[in-house]
Amino acid sequence: MGQPVRRSEDRRFITGRGRYTDDIALPREVAGYVLRSPHAHAKLRTIDTAVARAAPGVLAVFTGADLERDGIGRIPCVVPLKNRDGSRIRMVEHPLLAASSARHVGDGIAFVVAESAAAAKDAAELIQVEYDVLPAIADAAGALAPGAPLVWDDIPDNLCFDWETGDRKAVEAAFARATHIVELSLVNNRLVANSMEPRGAFGAFDAAEERFTLYTSTQGSHAIRRLLAASVFRMPENRIRVVTPDVGGGFGMKLFLYPEQGLVLYAARKLGRPVKWIGERSESFLSDAQGRDNITRARLALDADLNFLAIDVETVANLGAYLSNFGTFIPTMAGTAMLAGVYRTSAAVVRVKGVYTNTVPVDAYRGAGRPEANYALERLVDHAARKLGIAPAELRRRNFIPPDAMPFKTALGMTYDSGEFAKNLSDALKHVDADGFAMRRAQSEARGKLRGLGISTYIEQCGGGFDEMAEIRFDSSGAATVIVGSQSTGQGHQTAYAQIVADGLGLSFERVRVHQGDTDIVGFGRGTGGSRSLPVAGNALGIAIRRVIEKGKKIAAHRLEAAEADIEFVDGQYVIAGTDRRIGIVEVAQAAFNPLLLPPGFEPGFDEKAHYLPAAHTFPNGCHACEVEIDPETGVTTVLRYVVVDDFGNVVNPLLLAGQIHGGVVQGIGQALIEGCIYDAGGQLLTGSFTDYAMPHADDVPPIEFSYNVVPCRTNPLGIKGAGEAGAIGAPPAVINAIVDAIAGLGIETIEMPATPYSVWRAIQQARL
Repeated sequence: MGQPVRRSEDRRFITGRGRYTDDIALPREVAGYVLRSPHAHAKLRTIDTAVARAAPGVLAVFTGADLERDGIGRIPCVVPLKNRDGSRIRMVEHPLLAASSARHVGDGIAFVVAESAAAAKDAAELIQVEYDVLPAIADAAGALAPGAPLVWDDIPDNLCFDWETGDRKAVEAAFARATHIVELSLVNNRLVANSMEPRGAFGAFDAAEERFTLYTSTQGSHAIRRLLAASVFRMPENRIRVVTPDVGGGFGMKLFLYPEQGLVLYAARKLGRPVKWIGERSESFLSDAQGRDNITRARLALDADLNFLAIDVETVANLGAYLSNFGTFIPTMAGTAMLAGVYRTSAAVVRVKGVYTNTVPVDAYRGAGRPEANYALERLVDHAARKLGIAPAELRRRNFIPPDAMPFKTALGMTYDSGEFAKNLSDALKHVDADGFAMRRAQSEARGKLRGLGISTYIEQCGGGFDEMAEIRFDSSGAATVIVGSQSTGQGHQTAYAQIVADGLGLSFERVRVHQGDTDIVGFGRGTGGSRSLPVAGNALGIAIRRVIEKGKKIAAHRLEAAEADIEFVDGQYVIAGTDRRIGIVEVAQAAFNPLLLPPGFEPGFDEKAHYLPAAHTFPNGCHACEVEIDPETGVTTVLRYVVVDDFGNVVNPLLLAGQIHGGVVQGIGQALIEGCIYDAGGQLLTGSFTDYAMPHADDVPPIEFSYNVVPCRTNPLGIKGAGEAGAIGAPPAVINAIVDAIAGLGIETIEMPATPYSVWRAIQQARL
C-alpha cells in the first residue's frame, strides 16, 4: 500500500496479448452490420430488404418491425426524475432498431448478418429505405424556441424535464441584499468519448440451455445483464451470461446498454450461430453516447467584503433524441451539488431543463456532471474577480471553507468530511511560480505574444451511492484470487486490488490474481463509474481481508495448539502472543483444504466475501494552475505549464494515481482548446471523423506537474477518495481562465470552449476594432 508498483497488466497489453472483444472467436461465428439513418429526422415509409437478403453470404436482415413482432423490448432510462412542480417527466425509451421514425443521424434502421463483416456491409447498401424527411432540431436552446421542430409528436415543446434543487427563496433574499451581483453565460461543449477500442458485442445462444452469452466491451457486466433481462428480453437474469474481457477505454461511455448488444443476442437466437458486431470509428461518432452539451447562465451575489452570499444557476441540457440509461441523472443529481464548490456560499439554487434534440443521446462522460458544474462555478468566480478588481486567488481565499469547519454542509445539501482548500491553492501557486509570472508576461509581450495564468479549484462527489462486492478465494497452493464487481477499463485495477490484498494479508504481490467481468464467476457487481472502484470495492476488499484473517485464526490456533484468543496476525504470520511460535497465512490456507489438519467442525476451504455500502460520498479536491501563451496573429494557444495539487486522501499507488490525473487533464485540455462535436441546423454531424474532430496529441500538452496533499477521508475505513475523474474536472476552467487572463487587457471578458485558434484570433480581431 502506498508504493508506486508498476501495473502488472501492462506487459500483456504492450506486447499485444490483451484479449478484447474482437479477439474472441467462436465456432461458426458470423458478423453483423447496422444500417444507419443518413437523416436527422425522417419517417420510415418502407424498408425493402429483399435484394439484401439475396446477396452472397447474407443470412438475415432484421428490422424494427421484426423485433416488435418478436416482443423485443426497448432500452430504458433508469432515473425517473420529478419536475420542479412535482409532476412526472416525459421519458422515452430507445428501440434496438427504429421502426417508424429515425430521430438522429446514425439511428439504427436494419441489422444485417452475413458470413463476414464485409459481406454484411455490402448487403446493407442494397437495402432500399423510403424516407419522408422531416424538419430537425439539433441545438438545446433552439429546441425550446416557439415553433421548433418536434423530436417526438407527443412532447409538444421538446422538454423532457424542468428540475430544480436548492432554496430559491433564500437565494432571492440574498440577491436582494447583495452589494455586488455578477453574471456570466457560457457553453459546455459537446464531446465524443473516442475510446481507443470502439464498442463491440459478440452474442451466442445455447438452444439446449435456452441461455445467452454476450461478450462485450463494458464498464460493468452485471448492469448490462440486468437491463437485457428486465427490459429487452424479459427473462430471468440467470439465462444471460455477460463477459467483459479487456476494455480499451470507457470514460463513462461504455457504462450503458446499447442496441447492438441486444441485436447480436437476438440474431444469435434466430440463426443458431454466434453473431459479432464490432463498431467502426465512424459509427462511434454516430452512435456512442456523447457528453456535456450544456448552456448555462450563472449569477453570483457578494456582500461589501466580497463574501459569497448566493449562487443562482440555470442550465439547458441537451439529452439527444433518446434517453440513455442515465441521461436524466447526469445534468441534474450527478453534478449540480458541486456548484457549491469549496466555498462558504450560504444559499444556492439550480434549475435544469433537459431537452430532446435530433442528435445522438447524451450521457456520462469522464466526470459525469461534475466537470460541467465546476466549469460554470470556477469561470464565474474568476469573472467576478476581474469585474470587482480583486486577484482571482484572493477572492477564492476569502471564501474558502476552512479545515476547522469540517464536516461542512453546503447550501446544496452535501456534507464535506475533509479538505484543506487554501493549502492546495497556495501549493499550486508556489509550484507554478506565480510570483515570477509578471516577468514572464513581460518577456512574452516583448516577443509580441500574450501570456496568461489561470487557476481553478474543484471538489467533486464520488465513490458513494450503491454497494459493491469483493471476494477472496484461496486455492490449495495458498495463492489468492480476488473477485470483484467493478470493471477495469484501463485504470490498473489488477494492480491496485492485488496491492491491497498483498499488503493486508502479507502475501507476495505475485500470489494474488484479480478477476472481473464474468457474471458466471462474479456473483454481484455495480461496475465502474463515478470514481468508485477503490473507495467502494476497495473497502469491500478491506472487509473481506479482515474476515479472512479472523477465519485463519481458527486454523492457526488448531495447528499451533493454542487458544484462538492468543493468536495475533502480523505481516502475514499468525503468532502466539508473547512467543516466537508462528505459522504463515500460506500454510494456513493450504491446511484449509486438508480435513486432517482442520479443527473439528471446520468446513474445508478458505474463502470470504464482503459487501460495502458507503456511508457517504468521498470528496476529492484540489487546485489546477495553467500558464498559456497566445500568438495574437494566429490565435494559437500554447500551454506552457500545467500544475496540479490534489487531495485524494490515502493513496494506494502513486504511479497509478499520476496516470489517472495525467489522462484526465489531457482530456480537459482537449475540451478547452480543440474538441467539439458540432451539428448543423438540420442535425447533420459536421465533425464525424478525426479529420474534423480534433483530439489532443502529446505535443499539445506540457509535462504535468502533479503533487498531492494527504488529508484522509473520514467516512471510509481506508481513508481514500476517488480519483479517476478529477483531472477532467479541474482542467477546462483552468485553461480558459488562463486564456481570458491573457486577452483580458484587450477588453475580452470571456471566450467559449473550445478556444480554437480561429475563435481566439476572431475574438482578438473584434476587440481591436
